[in-house]
Amino acid sequence: MIGSVPLREVAHADSHGDARKAAWLSVAHPGLGEYYNAGWGPFFDRCPQKKFWLGLIPFYGWPGYLQILSAIDAYHGRTSDNLRPVGDETPRHGHR
Repeated sequence: MIGSVPLREVAHADSHGDARKAAWLSVAHPGLGEYYNAGWGPFFDRCPQKKFWLGLIPFYGWPGYLQILSAIDAYHGRTSDNLRPVGDETPRHGHR
């Protein structure tokens, strides 16, 4: 199809808009932004399982701590399943 862009290419674009999109996906549910950054694909291979499933716990997952942690991680281009904040590092898209 002319004009179509494969999803994998869009998911790995290093732009401010993609960082915001990933962050908003994590606001919708913890882990979805990291899943987007990983290029979607097989759920159990690429989606951070702890963040996603613990995200179902009210006030810890959504809305709550994991929602914010996941949005920050996704915004910075991370795909990890950490449950604690990560130290400062330069974002993929060069925005501080």
